[in-house]
Amino acid sequence: MTSTTLTQLEQHDEFIGRHIGPSADETAEMLKELGVDSLEALTADTVPGSILREPFLQVGEPKTEVEALAQLKAIAKKNQVFTSYIGMGYYDTLTPHVILRNVLENPGWYTAYTPYQPEIAQGRLEALLNFQQMTMDLTGLDLASASLLDEATAAAEAMAMAKRVSKNKKANAFFIADNVYPQTIDVVKTRAEYFGFDIIVGPAREAADHDVFGALLQYPDKTGQLHNIEQLIGELKDKNAIVAVASDLMSLVMLKSPGEMGADMVFGNAQRFGVPMGYGGPHAAFFATRDKFKRSLPGRIIGVSKDTRGENALRMAMQTREQHIRREKANSNICTAQVLLANMASFYAVYHGPQGLKRIANRIHRLTDIVALGLKDSGVTLENSHWFDTLTFSVDNAAEVLARAKAAQLNLRQDSQGTFGISMDEAKTRADVETLFNVILGDNHGLDVDVLDSRVASGDIESIPAELVRESEFLTHPVFNQYHSETEMLRYIKKLENKDLALNHSMISLGSCTMKLNATAEMIPVTWPEFAQLHPFCPKDQAQGYAEMIGSLAEWLIDITGYDNLSMQPNSGAQGEYAGLLAIQKYHESRGDSHRNICLIPSSAHGTNPASAQMMNMKVVVVDCDKNGNVDMNDLKAKAEAAGDNLSCIMVTYPSTHGVYEEGIKAICDLVHEYGGQVYMDGANMNAQVGITSPGYIGSDVSHLNLHKTFCIPHGGGGPGMGPIGVKSHLAPFLPNHSLVKIDDTGADNGAVSAAPFGSASILPISWMYIAMMGGRGLREASETAIMNANYVAKKLSAHYPILYKGRNDRVAHECIIDLRPLKEAAGIAEIDVAKRLQDYGFHSPTMSFPVAGTLMVEPTESESKAELDRFIEAMVSIKAEADKVANGEWPADNNPLVNAPHTLADITDPEWDRPYDRRTATYPVAAVAEDKFWPTVNRIDDVFGDRNLMCSCPAVDSYRD
Repeated sequence: MTSTTLTQLEQHDEFIGRHIGPSADETAEMLKELGVDSLEALTADTVPGSILREPFLQVGEPKTEVEALAQLKAIAKKNQVFTSYIGMGYYDTLTPHVILRNVLENPGWYTAYTPYQPEIAQGRLEALLNFQQMTMDLTGLDLASASLLDEATAAAEAMAMAKRVSKNKKANAFFIADNVYPQTIDVVKTRAEYFGFDIIVGPAREAADHDVFGALLQYPDKTGQLHNIEQLIGELKDKNAIVAVASDLMSLVMLKSPGEMGADMVFGNAQRFGVPMGYGGPHAAFFATRDKFKRSLPGRIIGVSKDTRGENALRMAMQTREQHIRREKANSNICTAQVLLANMASFYAVYHGPQGLKRIANRIHRLTDIVALGLKDSGVTLENSHWFDTLTFSVDNAAEVLARAKAAQLNLRQDSQGTFGISMDEAKTRADVETLFNVILGDNHGLDVDVLDSRVASGDIESIPAELVRESEFLTHPVFNQYHSETEMLRYIKKLENKDLALNHSMISLGSCTMKLNATAEMIPVTWPEFAQLHPFCPKDQAQGYAEMIGSLAEWLIDITGYDNLSMQPNSGAQGEYAGLLAIQKYHESRGDSHRNICLIPSSAHGTNPASAQMMNMKVVVVDCDKNGNVDMNDLKAKAEAAGDNLSCIMVTYPSTHGVYEEGIKAICDLVHEYGGQVYMDGANMNAQVGITSPGYIGSDVSHLNLHKTFCIPHGGGGPGMGPIGVKSHLAPFLPNHSLVKIDDTGADNGAVSAAPFGSASILPISWMYIAMMGGRGLREASETAIMNANYVAKKLSAHYPILYKGRNDRVAHECIIDLRPLKEAAGIAEIDVAKRLQDYGFHSPTMSFPVAGTLMVEPTESESKAELDRFIEAMVSIKAEADKVANGEWPADNNPLVNAPHTLADITDPEWDRPYDRRTATYPVAAVAEDKFWPTVNRIDDVFGDRNLMCSCPAVDSYRD
C-alpha cells in the first residue's frame, strides 16, 4: 500500500472512470484487437493530422462528484427564490411527489429515446396519447400533437401552419393581438421576417379589419382579462383567415374552450400541470387543431394502430421523421419534442383527474377573486373586469409597493410605472394573500381573508361572464378516472415504465444521437429549488447563481468549440440550427449582402438541415458525396462557383454523417469562405471532436451543440433537448436577444428564438456537472474511447457484415454504418427485420436507414463497457446466422424469427405454434438474453393501417370491453 501515491488514490475517486464504460483492462484488450497500443495512437490513426490537436482544453482538472455538487450548490444558493406572481405563462406548481420521484427522477423515463421503435416504447407512447387526449378535451379541438418546444415557438408554428392551410391565399399579413404575451410576439416576429410575412400588431378587436391569412389571439390575455372572442373568431373566419388562440390549460378547466368558439388552433404551455418553472424550461407546449388540418400539423402525433396479432398498438403517426423525408419541403424543422415534460403533465392530469383539476382551478380562481374584492374595497383600480387567475391594477405609490414587495421576497409583474399584475397559482395559500395585501396596501389595510371569502361565495363579485363558463365535460376517459390514490398511480407509472426499453436496461447504439450515460450526480441539481423554482422573468439580481452557472458553462463550451461567443437560448438542436442560420443571414445583411440566400447541403445531411434552411427562406442546393461518403469536392466547387455572390453558407456535419473524419474538411471551409459564404457545422457529431479538435479550429463560423447528446442531458423519451450555438466573433452581434430579459454581448434589438431568455435553463446544470467532473483530460479521453468503441464494433462485425464507409487507415469515427443490403438480396431480410429482431435480444435498434437506406448506423458511445459491446456484437452475429438460414432455405422467407420479430409473451403462450423454429429460439436466441429478458409488449406494428385509419386519441371505452 505504501507504494501507492496520494494522487493515485485520489484518481480512483474520479468520475471519469465511472462515466467511461471500458475498464483499463478492457481498453487494453480492445486496443490490441485494433492493432494499436494506446488511445492516443488510435486517435492519431483515425483523425486527420490537419485538424488533430494536442490536449488543449482549459476547463481544469476533474472534480469528484462530491466536490462538483458542493461547488454547484454554492453557486445555486446565489439565486434568490422569491414567491412569484409574474405569470405570463409560468407559474408555481406542486409536482406530485409520486410523479417527481418516479418520472422526473427516474432513469426508466428520462433515459429513453424517441419512440421510433414503438414495440419497445408503448409506455411513453401511452403517456403521450394521454397528453394528446388531455389537450383535445381542454381545448375543444379534434386533434393534438405530442408536444412542441414552448408556447412562443408553438405560436410561430401556428403562424406557418395558418399560411399553409388558409384559403386567403393572396394575403401575406398575420395579425397578432397586442395583449398576447410579449415573449410570444417577439418569437413570432423573428420567425415571420424570413418567411416574408407582414406582421400587424394591434388591439384584438381590430383583427378582422385587416386582410390577413391568420390571426393570433390570447385567452385569457396577458392582463388576465377574459374576452368573449367567439364573434371575433367568426368575423375572421368569414374572411378566410385562420385563427390561432394562445391559452392556459388550467383556465380551460373553468372556461369555455376556444375550440367551442370556433378557433382553428389552440396552443400554450403545459408547465403548470406539475412541471417546475426552472427559469424558463424545459416545459411541454400543447398544440391542438381541427381534423381537416391534420396533414399540416407541426411536430409529432401519436396514433393508434394494430400489431400483427390484431391488437391495438401505439406509434408515431404521419410525421414520424417528416423532416428527413421531405427535407426542405417539410412543415417544420422540429426534431426534438418535450416528451418527458409532456409525460409529467399528462400524469398530473391522470393523478388529479377531472374532479381534482376542478378543485385546483376553483381554488386558484377563488384566491384571485378574494384578492380582487379586497383591492376593490381598498380603492385600487383594476384594469380588467373579468379574470381567471390574473389581475392588472394601478397604484399611485409604485415605489413603495416595489419596496414592500422586495422586503417580503415576492415578485409582481410590472407592466409600466404604476401598473402591476399578479397571477395566482396552486402553490399560493391564504397566508400568501394576506402578505399580498400587506405589500400592495400596507400593513393597515384592515382586510380579512375569511370575510372576503364569504362575500365571494355569496356572489359579491362576478369574475367569469356566464357565457364563458365551461359547460362541456372533459377527461371522461377511464385513464383519467381510476388512478387517484398514490398506490394506484405508482403502479400505473410502473406498468408503463415496464413497457419501455431505456438506457437503464441496455445499450442504445443510435448513430448520430449519442445515447451516453446521464449520470445521477448530473441529474440531482435539476430539482434543487434554487434552480427549479425561479421564474424566467424575475429580476436579474435574483438569478445571480444562474448567471454564474450559465457563464462558466458558456466559457467551457467556448473553450471546447473554439468559438468566441455563445447563446444558450435555442431549446433544441433544430432551434440551434435555425438560430445559427439567422445569425449568418443577419451578418450578410449587415454587409449589404441581403441577396446571399443559397445554402449548400451535402446529400448525407440530417433532414433538419434543409428544413431549417427553408425556414430562413434559403434556396437549398444539394452537394453530392463520393463513394467513400465524403463531400465531393469537385461538385462542391462547381456549385459554390455557380452560386457566386449569392452563396450564403454550407451546412456540414463533422465527422460526416457517414461516420468518417473527412480529410478535406478544412478545404471545404476554405472554399466556402473564398466565395464569401459562412460555414455552419452541425453539432450532432461533436462527441468525436471534444478535446481532440474543435469546429472553430477546423474553420467553421457557427455550430449548434446538442447538449442532450454530447453533454449528457438525457433524451427524455424524445425531449428535452438543448441546442445552444457557438459563433465566431463576427457573428456574435447577431445572436438572439429577448424582449423581457436583455442579454449582454449581442445586438440590443435582436429578436428571440425561444420563449425564455436562456432556453431550458434548468437542465443546464447537467452539462455543467458533466464538464466539471470530467475536466479537460476526461473529456478528451471520452472522445477517444468513443472512437475506440466504434472501431471495435466495426472490426468485430466486419467479418459478418460490410461496413459501408471508412476513413484513413480503414478507421471509422465514433459511429459506423452496417450495410444490410446484401442480406436483403440474399435472404429477403430487410433492415427493419434486423431492427425488430434485435428487440428479442434485448436491444434497441441502431439508427435505421439513415443516412443510407438499407443500413443500420451504430454509435456505441464511450459509456458502454466491452462486455456490453460484446453482447451487442453477439446479437448481430447471431442475427446474421439466422438470416443465412433463410438464405439457404432452412427457414421460409415469410416465416422465420426475423420477419416475425419481435416475439411477445402472447406469441409464446399461444397454444397454436405454426413456425419452423422453436419458442426458445424466438425468445432466448442466445444465453445472455435469459439472464435479463426484456419483453416487447406488442408485436410488429402496422404503420400503414395506422395512417389510413388515423386515430390520435385514447381508444373508446367500448374497446376495453373487448
